[in-house]
Amino acid sequence: MLTKAPKGTKDILPEQSRKWQYVESAARDICARFGYREIRTPIFEHTELFLRGVGDTTDIVRKEMYTFEDKGGRSITLRPEGTAGVVRSFVENGLFSQPLPAKLYYISVPVFRYERPQAGRLRQHHQFGIETFGAISPSIDAEVICVALTLLKSLGVSGLSLNINSIGCGRCRPSYNAVLKKYLAERRGKLCANCCERMETNPLRILDCKEEQCKETVSGAPVILGSLCDDCAKHFEGLKRYLECSGIKYSINPFIVRGLDYYTKTVFEIISDGIGAQGTVCGGGRYDSLVEQIGGPAIPGIGFGLGMERLLLVLESLGVKLPDANVCDACVCPVGEDAALYAFSITAIMREEGIAAECDHMGRSLKAQLKFAAKLNAAYAVIIGESEIAAKAAVVRDMRKGEEKTVPFTGLNAYIKAGII
Repeated sequence: MLTKAPKGTKDILPEQSRKWQYVESAARDICARFGYREIRTPIFEHTELFLRGVGDTTDIVRKEMYTFEDKGGRSITLRPEGTAGVVRSFVENGLFSQPLPAKLYYISVPVFRYERPQAGRLRQHHQFGIETFGAISPSIDAEVICVALTLLKSLGVSGLSLNINSIGCGRCRPSYNAVLKKYLAERRGKLCANCCERMETNPLRILDCKEEQCKETVSGAPVILGSLCDDCAKHFEGLKRYLECSGIKYSINPFIVRGLDYYTKTVFEIISDGIGAQGTVCGGGRYDSLVEQIGGPAIPGIGFGLGMERLLLVLESLGVKLPDANVCDACVCPVGEDAALYAFSITAIMREEGIAAECDHMGRSLKAQLKFAAKLNAAYAVIIGESEIAAKAAVVRDMRKGEEKTVPFTGLNAYIKAGII
């Protein structure tokens, strides 16, 4: 149907866009404070990037990607997550030759996944995320977590809990996979079909299954924290110390593994109790081998992704009121045909001087124009009729106080600017 958006997509209307802009502004401000710079990557990439980076055993690659062949016969995929494209850009543009760590962020980027639409997660949704390259110290892990928590708290999100885990590295994970696989093989009949398949390809992912029977089955499984190599164990202890010295409370959850193959060592999730069962508002972790895997030098990385729709849903569920935007500083209200021309001219001059101004285009009565000004949340209504033109002064109504004052045309802009600062 021409007048119905595709399933899993949603229009962002002007009233909602105001909220998005507020959140985006807060995110940009916090990124600047932490020294992160914005990066913008294409909405689609070569499919191979996601096969190699995200992992061909993940649900995203196997079931959820929007992949097509372009007119040149190349396999192209709409971005299913933010990290792989940023890593590709980091390598292609030689950002590793600049001073490290390289600290980057992206904001409200469209992400596409063919999955069942759910609360705060659509087939086209949007993400804010940060990616940091070059630092191996657990201090950068703690900083990345700090960025997310600082943003969420600055927006008024309460009821937050931080869960952390380590999933080891290429040295210690194989031995744990063997132990886990042995445990699961003895309970294969209690696993869902997907997990039976994962047992052969990526048994670690079974720990993250949302099926109740699988969750119950793995609840007694050996945890990876007992199988970490010395380097991974030391890194995880370091992360805990940095979080503690920053006053950040955390819980260790050995069942957090995240859904992407590139993660190593630290993984984390920030949970809000504001949206029920689907409470994860932010998740991320380390990917120390991904840059090299994609064709760059051996440079470690860490980052997180945060769904914008889900964040806004949390804010709404918690009753957080975002500040009203001043859509309009001044609404110029003409009375009569001659006044309409004069009002149009005055409105143009106001806009040139940085005032957000509107004038009537609908031939409304003065009463209707004042109602319209109120709907626009205008600070002032500037009333101009024949007598005002003759006197070279407008009647200015303060829409917040309901008071009126006659102001000469020559001082009109200065008066409005003084009142809206």
